[in-house]
Amino acid sequence: MPDPGDGQNTYVFNAEDVAELARLMQQDRLLTDSMGGVLPEKEVELPERSRVLDLACGPGGWVLEMAFAYPKSEIIGVDISPQVIDHARTQAWSRGLENAHFQVMNVMQPLDFPDASFDLINGRLMCAFMLPGAWPKLLAECRRLLKPGGVIRLTETEPPLSTSPAFERLMELGSQALKRAGQSFSPDGRHIGITPVLPRLVRQAGFMDVRLRASAIEWSMGTEAYYPVFKDYLVGLNQIKPFLIRMGVVGKEEVEQLYQLAVAEMQQEEFCAIWTLLTVWGRCPASERLDV
Repeated sequence: MPDPGDGQNTYVFNAEDVAELARLMQQDRLLTDSMGGVLPEKEVELPERSRVLDLACGPGGWVLEMAFAYPKSEIIGVDISPQVIDHARTQAWSRGLENAHFQVMNVMQPLDFPDASFDLINGRLMCAFMLPGAWPKLLAECRRLLKPGGVIRLTETEPPLSTSPAFERLMELGSQALKRAGQSFSPDGRHIGITPVLPRLVRQAGFMDVRLRASAIEWSMGTEAYYPVFKDYLVGLNQIKPFLIRMGVVGKEEVEQLYQLAVAEMQQEEFCAIWTLLTVWGRCPASERLDV
């Protein structure tokens, strides 16, 4: 099992692949729109001149939207990939968002920011690379970086549910591969297992007033979200095949057949699917901060 502090990139996709980069950009927009905006939780209010950190920001979609929505705030995104960060910086420059900044950092290691630097720390779908043992360390680091009263906000997911047998099989194989890679909370590898434990992890890190908000994206054939999510998985399933083969859960010929069959089944008129996400947020105590 990889050591969460060894600097290794454990992302199951190739983030620097052009197709994956385009998928992540489209996925950023899809998730933000489907969840009701960049910060839809009415209980979370930011100061006018706030400082916000986005963990594992990828191509920076959430950071860019936040920078536009909060022009007097400083929004910083960090990611392990220098190429992805270069792309995000180019996007910020092209849009004239001078309050959006990006830095190369591995969120499974200590982050190069002073104590009490941020009003809000955001993270989304980090289950694609986070190791179970790294979560408490990351949350402790977030506790250090947040100002008293600051907010941690994390959104995670489990595999979608659908009526496609081939898609379901690929989701099962993906969960098994993550289990073998040591990147799962599931006791048996049948799911990722992050959503049941995330609220407790946040509470155990010392955050107060921990709350949950569920979002659901229906992407059945004929719905508004169908094509964006279908396109996301058309690319994502193709990208994850090497990981499945490397983890030994499936052979090359079988995974190719499953992929082709899933693509066909997802385009059938009667195809139905839903993708659920869980957002967990909590506040850093206003006083008596823990030593972390």
